[in-house]
Amino acid sequence: MLTTTKQELKSFEDLARSFAAKELAANREEHDRYPFGPFFDDVLARAYEVGLLGATLPEDCGGIGQGISALCVILEHISAVDASLGGIIFTNAFAQEILLTAGGKELLAGVMDKAADAPSALIAFPAFANPSETGVSLEAAKANHVHRLSGGIDYVVLGGLAGHALVPARIKGQKNYSFFLVDLVHQGVAKSRPIFSLGLHACPAVDLTLAGVEAKLIGKEGEGAQYFNQAADRMHAAVAAIACGIMKGSFQEALDYSRQRFQGGREIINWSGLRMILGQMAVQVKIAEMVVSEAALAVENQEPQWNLCSRAAALHLSELACKLTTDGIQCLGGNGYMKDYGQEKRFRDAKHVQAFLGLAPMRKLSVIRDMLS
Repeated sequence: MLTTTKQELKSFEDLARSFAAKELAANREEHDRYPFGPFFDDVLARAYEVGLLGATLPEDCGGIGQGISALCVILEHISAVDASLGGIIFTNAFAQEILLTAGGKELLAGVMDKAADAPSALIAFPAFANPSETGVSLEAAKANHVHRLSGGIDYVVLGGLAGHALVPARIKGQKNYSFFLVDLVHQGVAKSRPIFSLGLHACPAVDLTLAGVEAKLIGKEGEGAQYFNQAADRMHAAVAAIACGIMKGSFQEALDYSRQRFQGGREIINWSGLRMILGQMAVQVKIAEMVVSEAALAVENQEPQWNLCSRAAALHLSELACKLTTDGIQCLGGNGYMKDYGQEKRFRDAKHVQAFLGLAPMRKLSVIRDMLS
């Protein structure tokens, strides 16, 4: 992200870059082995300590109180090294954003006040699904002003780690869904084993089954879709930042490798074919940086059609990241497919990021629908 346009973001850029270099780079391959290896609890704990889990959280809720630009700067530099932590930060921030959008600031503040460590401060959420598209399987029964949830919900990101989860459910007798905050230590909550996903392995998800679990209604009954869409409009800029970070990491890996590898008696960076690929990657990375910066500024300044700018940025860069990471693999030849260099991981992560906030084809259709209306 081009932080020169807003110098106050420089401190967040330095923080994220330093954290990624010290905490993520050396053990990227080991972290990617989850759930067949240990989870990076120590890294998550330090991310919580330095404030990476509360960039956009209001100060009176225990956060840093910054705008979407600061979150984008953090996500970009973290995801350039390991997008799994970027996915954790994004999911938690998205859940927080929905709570704030629905007027649940006091409830959110209560959760953060009681948080003693990173897991208890996290809020799980099905960040790869739009409930309006996938349907809602949880049902809420209301009795004496208390809601109890029953049923199952698939692929709840951070569901195996977080202390709470924000989930969609349909109240009996109502057509539209609502959002509820669930305490995951409730005895009626059953969790599956961590799901082995395509990418973002250290951003784990589980399936949840609830049996009469008491939950707190967020906002108004039946307004879940409205809260989701309003929060998603802002958070699309953050998705674009994750994609941009993956692109930057892939390009830098390819560039460094090309300077060190020899073939035919000279560095492979001096071969014209490879230089052409690297040149194209460099152009795409610079374009991605500008797109993220403009999208974030459009969101913060509430510019005309800012929501379309944000969504378009996420959709475009998510596709571009998949293409660029393919070139990143090619630059390393056979080594590009090895886990040692991280290029095949970035390719998987880029494909996985495409699904944030719902299916990409449906999100494209929503852009055209909103433009026509």
